[in-house]
Amino acid sequence: MNKISQAFSNGKAFIGFLTAGDPSPECTADYILAMEEAGADLIEIGIPFSDPTAEGPVIQEANVRALKAGMTVEGVFQIVEKVREKSQVPLVFLTYLNPVFHYGYEAFLGRCRSLGVDGLIIPDLPYEEKGELAPLAASYDVDVISMIAPTSRQRIQMIAAESRGFIYVVSSMGVTGVRSEIETDLASITETIRKVTDTPTAIGFGISTPRQAREMASVADGAIVGSAIVKIIEKYQDKAREPLMNYVREMKEAVRKADCC
Repeated sequence: MNKISQAFSNGKAFIGFLTAGDPSPECTADYILAMEEAGADLIEIGIPFSDPTAEGPVIQEANVRALKAGMTVEGVFQIVEKVREKSQVPLVFLTYLNPVFHYGYEAFLGRCRSLGVDGLIIPDLPYEEKGELAPLAASYDVDVISMIAPTSRQRIQMIAAESRGFIYVVSSMGVTGVRSEIETDLASITETIRKVTDTPTAIGFGISTPRQAREMASVADGAIVGSAIVKIIEKYQDKAREPLMNYVREMKEAVRKADCC
């Protein structure tokens, strides 16, 4: 069982996201460990990029702050190296294709394997074009995580059938960011997915409250939270550890309740 599978092996999974290097590399490593301690089952690490087209203002601004502070792809790998000195928590990179391409596919994937990065989420890599990367990634034991959006309805089973790691179900049209209500019929999407694969599903985009996390986990295998975590880090900067842990504990408990009710 790989580490991504382990994240979903003890009930519903809570997945947290943060941007590498915001506010500093040292804080990022510490906050990853803090989220694990508070109950996060898997953590997405955003590699800062100058044109993050799938991100809303909160994460875009975190990218800008991290890049201005000097964060690089190599710097992100160094953060993971520090985390791996203390933890084997499942880790997935959220990155755009450009940084991977410029680092070099094989060099990038080799570093992922050596440091125990378990998967990649690449929002600007369409399903039809993933053939240039996915087979190579698989040879390095790195899963390319499929994303299924509400607009994917005609292709859901096709995408799901070839999925690895987990399936990222996008809750709503548009970019990332906190939403007061999520109205997409996500139950029907996850039901369609389960007809063709046992790959776990996790719902992301817009989740910020315990109620939303519980609702999403009730129809999927987990819930993903990004912008709300990034906002906590933005507010508290290098003093975000305690408020971040309190928030993750609350969200993990909400996800856990979806298992029994």
